[in-house]
Amino acid sequence: MLKDVTIVICAKNEAATIHEIITDARRFAEKIIVVDGHSKDATEKLATDAGAKVIQDNRRGKGEAIRCAIAHVDTPITVFMDADGSHDANDIPRIVQPILDGKADHVSGSRLLGGSSELHGGFDECFRLMGSSFITACINWRFKVRLSESQNGFRAIRTDVLRQLGLRENITTIEQEMIIKTLKKGFRMAEVPSHEHVRKAGESKIKVSRVAFRYVWSAFRYLFF
Repeated sequence: MLKDVTIVICAKNEAATIHEIITDARRFAEKIIVVDGHSKDATEKLATDAGAKVIQDNRRGKGEAIRCAIAHVDTPITVFMDADGSHDANDIPRIVQPILDGKADHVSGSRLLGGSSELHGGFDECFRLMGSSFITACINWRFKVRLSESQNGFRAIRTDVLRQLGLRENITTIEQEMIIKTLKKGFRMAEVPSHEHVRKAGESKIKVSRVAFRYVWSAFRYLFF
């Protein structure tokens, strides 16, 4: 049990998986916050029944949901994970350990190192991987680091660092924003292998064709301005 950790889970219409995700995560941390995106199903009730603290976002997307959670975290370390079952709770200690060891301030789980059961097989997945790799390469070039990816939502970060980043993105572009701003402010970035599983139920909320430009613009904006 990691007493210094709060786990934040953003969820919208994830009633099929949210109770299981919270139960798995509770093996590693007592404090769990679920940011509900005004779900139309039983996500909020099931999260509350599982013992999580539930707050509501302002309907602007995952990034805004993450920003809503920050004020509610009162532990030194914050862990972010998804509600669809794609992240393995057993990886939580591995993601947190570099921070506990004093070797990093922000640690992301890497699907490129740990493998993915989802990010392959179709054109949509191909474009996602190509776009992610391009943005990661730009980050590596700009800050002279060697990260394998920049888009995975499974990560741990020192809460005091998180509060200093001044996050602004409303959608999933917040994940690359977190990494860029961590490096830009001189904090230490690390990554560990983490396997990405196929979501257990429902459909992804991300439509690559609709947000591709926002990813590129967001990366350019924070890298150079």
